Amino acid sequence: FHWMVFDIPANTIRIEQDSIPGTQAVNSAKRKGYTGPRPPQGPPHRYAFRIYALDTVLGLPEGTHKDIVLKAMEGHIIDKAELIGSYGKKVQEAVAV
Repeated sequence: FHWMVFDIPANTIRIEQDSIPGTQAVNSAKRKGYTGPRPPQGPPHRYAFRIYALDTVLGLPEGTHKDIVLKAMEGHIIDKAELIGSYGKKVQEAVAV
């Protein structure tokens, strides 16, 4: 996954570019922060954006592993939404020299 942020205040209506609206978990690159898409060449790769409304603040520390965050969310999910987009690289043709 590319980014996980939790404990975003309930009154948040917008997440501004380059802002961190809550507490960051460690991503798949084993670091905090957003890592953008890097799809392989060929057909577009699907990317899912998920948001969850919880009935509690998790209160976990910065850099918590995603599995711990997901486990802490269990039983506290009020609602959720998902947006799936696709992004791909075009296959580059060989150029004769």
